[in-house]
Amino acid sequence: MNDLRDLYQEVILDHNKRPRNFRIIEQPTHRAEGVNPLCGDRINVYLNIEDEVIKDITFQGAGCAISSASASLMTEALKGKPIGEIEHLFEAFHNVVTSDCECPHGLGKLSVLAGVRDYPSRVKCATLAWHAVRAALEEHKEPVATE
Repeated sequence: MNDLRDLYQEVILDHNKRPRNFRIIEQPTHRAEGVNPLCGDRINVYLNIEDEVIKDITFQGAGCAISSASASLMTEALKGKPIGEIEHLFEAFHNVVTSDCECPHGLGKLSVLAGVRDYPSRVKCATLAWHAVRAALEEHKEPVATE
């Protein structure tokens, strides 16, 4: 079990040090800002959606290792997905980081964040980017908070 936990920590650290899709899309079709008032994490997500499919998704911002790694992993997982699947993926991810449920098949690398459930104050860090994506899809103009 420790080997698996070590592997998960390596993936999280790698995505924090070298986040994927960490850039601004110049003319996104959707965008939103997410904030975690408890720790100060701030993330902006940018999406280009064509024919109800996420063609590109990126993020920028500042936050802790969990917040940055989660945003990086999320962008990789959501790119190319139909927007109709986003809510299902969010719910599956949220269940994994908040409960002792089995990791649903289909979460892929997102499952490395399952250990966050042992640290309830970090759940908001792990889900911040997801809340921002929801806000972008709903076209919220104001920043969305994890509260």
